[in-house]
Amino acid sequence: MDLLCYSASRFPAAHAQYPFHTPLRRRFVAVRSSLSLPFPEQKAKYYRELEAAVDVVERACRLCVDVKKSLFSSNGRILEKIDQTPVTIADFGVQALVSLEMNRLFPSIPLVAEEDSAFLRSNNLVGSVVDVVKDKATSGDEVTDDNILKAIDRGGKDACVFGPKPATYWILDPIDGTRGFVKGSEAFYVVGLALVVEGQIVLGVMGCPNWCEDCSENSIVGIQENSSSRSGIIMVSHVGCGTWTKRLSDILTTESSHTWTRCSVDSCQMVEGARFTIPESQSWKSLPLSVLFDAKRDSENIGEGNILLLSACCGSLCKYLMVASGRASVYIQGRKATSTIKVWDHAVGIICVHEAGGKVTDWAGGSLDIAADQTERRLIFPSGGVLVTNGSLHSKIIGMISSNSSVL
Repeated sequence: MDLLCYSASRFPAAHAQYPFHTPLRRRFVAVRSSLSLPFPEQKAKYYRELEAAVDVVERACRLCVDVKKSLFSSNGRILEKIDQTPVTIADFGVQALVSLEMNRLFPSIPLVAEEDSAFLRSNNLVGSVVDVVKDKATSGDEVTDDNILKAIDRGGKDACVFGPKPATYWILDPIDGTRGFVKGSEAFYVVGLALVVEGQIVLGVMGCPNWCEDCSENSIVGIQENSSSRSGIIMVSHVGCGTWTKRLSDILTTESSHTWTRCSVDSCQMVEGARFTIPESQSWKSLPLSVLFDAKRDSENIGEGNILLLSACCGSLCKYLMVASGRASVYIQGRKATSTIKVWDHAVGIICVHEAGGKVTDWAGGSLDIAADQTERRLIFPSGGVLVTNGSLHSKIIGMISSNSSVL
């Protein structure tokens, strides 16, 4: 186990609404590291930050696996937030773990994340989160009720006020695809962590504990009875260094038989030959391309005027993961007037797709502005919606959307 020293001195702090329990000052601390990255340190400006991110996402995936094993044998572990989105002890546990570890290593870098502690407090569930975090944290003795609540709220709404200038901060989605996590099926779910430095996404890590390597293109993506192929993966990306994956099972068991594999988007250049994925909350008929193509879920029955629509899997980040790994060609999401688009559902996916050779824009072809929410950096406002492609298809689809959408 390597011990690597980290310094937070290069990063300016955002204005915090409350004092962090770790002082915002230069300091050097050690972190656990179970694997090396697939590119040399001299080529990656944020190498050490990425090592730390990989380490904590690994442990977050372990936490998710452990909680899921007990999820359906214990009453009270499946919860409902006010907005009716299923959330479990794992969501809060991952956010607490990541916040604790990154605040220990980089105390001057704030965190933007999905949860806050209000629900835990009102339902007296803090002890449950402490239990699942304690053995995954670097210093279990520091995992107390009070520290867990502070850690969760460090990433919560109103924790920091950024202002309009470029800023440096972590963006975390504790579990993207929580609905799949609590279904009892093997639907994909993802832990996603990205670092923004002065307004640019510079690195990202996605962990998918139940990723299967041999899903066929017309199977129900991520939902199979056979779990033998579910090795899980860690996907990492650093600006200028590409996107890479490694089997999570090898990392968790400290095996070394499998190495990092560089990711590339697929080479499809014809829209009719592309593999599409869309949000499970939206229908193909609600998207502008439906005017031109019918969607089929069986690859053997694709004919002229048809596209292949991969069966839905939960969450947005798993769809970015599918495009970055070449399993899907296109992910298209419409923006609905009745809902907001959260930055943590897209940030880590953006860099992973870009570094794999793909492209991410809104429906007008503009870059997604992760700083559009100048105060809290929690919302994005893409024109029409979000389009994620292998790059080769991007301009064609933008043109089709423009010609067949009344949204733009």
